[in-house]
Amino acid sequence: MKTRIATVAAALALGAGTASADYALTILHTNDFHARFEPISKYDAGCSEEDNRAGECFGGSARLMTAVAAARARAGNVLLVDGGDQFQGTLFYTYYKGKVAAEMMNKMGYDAMTVGNHEFDDGPEVLRGFVDAVDFPILMSNADISGEPLLSGAIRKSVVIERGGERLGLIGLTPQDTDELASPGRNVIFTDPVEAVQAEVDRLTDEGVNKIIVLSHSGYDLDKRLAAETTGVDVIVGGHTNTYLSNTADSAAGPYPTMVGDTAIVQAYAYGKFLGELTVTFDDAGEVVQAVGEPLIMDAAVAEDGATMDRIAELAGPLEEIRQRVVAEAATPIDGDRSVCRAMECPMGNLVADAMLDRVRDQGIRIAIQNSGGLRASIDAGPVTMGEVLTVLPFQNTLSTFFVSGRTIIDALENGLSQVEEGAGRFPQVAGLRVTWDPAAPPGSRVGDVAVQGGDGWHPLDPAATYGVVSNNYVRNGGDGYDMFLSAENVYDFGPDLADVTAEFLAANAPYRPYTDGRIATR
Repeated sequence: MKTRIATVAAALALGAGTASADYALTILHTNDFHARFEPISKYDAGCSEEDNRAGECFGGSARLMTAVAAARARAGNVLLVDGGDQFQGTLFYTYYKGKVAAEMMNKMGYDAMTVGNHEFDDGPEVLRGFVDAVDFPILMSNADISGEPLLSGAIRKSVVIERGGERLGLIGLTPQDTDELASPGRNVIFTDPVEAVQAEVDRLTDEGVNKIIVLSHSGYDLDKRLAAETTGVDVIVGGHTNTYLSNTADSAAGPYPTMVGDTAIVQAYAYGKFLGELTVTFDDAGEVVQAVGEPLIMDAAVAEDGATMDRIAELAGPLEEIRQRVVAEAATPIDGDRSVCRAMECPMGNLVADAMLDRVRDQGIRIAIQNSGGLRASIDAGPVTMGEVLTVLPFQNTLSTFFVSGRTIIDALENGLSQVEEGAGRFPQVAGLRVTWDPAAPPGSRVGDVAVQGGDGWHPLDPAATYGVVSNNYVRNGGDGYDMFLSAENVYDFGPDLADVTAEFLAANAPYRPYTDGRIATR
């Protein structure tokens, strides 16, 4: 095992003779971009041209293009990588799938990317099209793709890149539960991340590579465990949990980089709001002697590249009629922030669950369950466009109605509440239910009292009774761990699009006033 030091003090203490052999590498990185090619608002949703001109917007490919070029100009050896989830999130993906992401990433000159779970949202075929379109390697070490003809041989576990005369080993990592989070198909088998990474580290080390970077779309907590349980990993560029790391911001989840032993971990929030910039200095033996940096905010101070703006505007042309159609009015902002909706009842969750239940209540359906991972943004006060609704609900999910026992409802709630500490998207937003739960209890035993709304008030859930449920087709088919719904009865998975249902509910209740009412409470 290499012994590495990652402090500025240690770097300054190095003698002049040693310093002469040092190798400095600047790692620029993004993660969880989710098709935010245009600037975003402070709510991570669309931002109008007027607000953008007023300096109130963030991100967008045009700003990233400028920032990447500037970073390359001021640094020596530069690596540009992505931590996964370029796919899904706006009409750009709905309309173009991965084509725009491939075009923009090629123009920025990315060196490598790992596969995120959302890269599998439309199955192996769309992912393969993306792999074929990009000019850089797509990596994933912890999956057996040999049985999937569309991907076999197209995605590599790792790659060696030369930069400034040095060989850099890059390893990809995707969530082990991607089969629950997306639609990879039965031919892709996901494996343990620690074992997969260590196997690639050992192989690369045997080939003489002593500078190793993991591109990990597995979340901040898993990255820290990965650093602790592997040897030979110098840097982990993360994603999946949209974690903001910083040395200056009070809202940060940890320092940038976060050091676990001698491994530096970074992540740069999401949606292109930041460009991560980490400079790592290695000595001649490949040991890290310094790792310093800070995410760069892509605000109005970063000029937008004109050619990129023009191209994005051209690509947006076919989307405008859909996006600009005003469907409703919001009296106040509708909060759909993932840090809230994946931990508790939230206004956006209530809106979507209420809309689902309202649409099918006359079919004998009494309960609605929506996974919070399907809620992707907030909506500002004022006119609500269809584009905003589609940004919140971009997955083209359809309403699914089905019938299950009360016991199955409890099992579903236990699943939904089982990974709150990890910020998992399975957290249930509900309608027609009142649920109390104990966050301190072990997963699988957190659900307390559950009541179901009837025509004459609230009644305790009967485990032996049968209840009509509405969810989205992703959840009904076992997504986010809801496999207890696979054996449901009287199933219909082909209802209207969830975004359309929500837009119509907003219109019928305009101006919509977001709220919470204690339907999900801790005890």
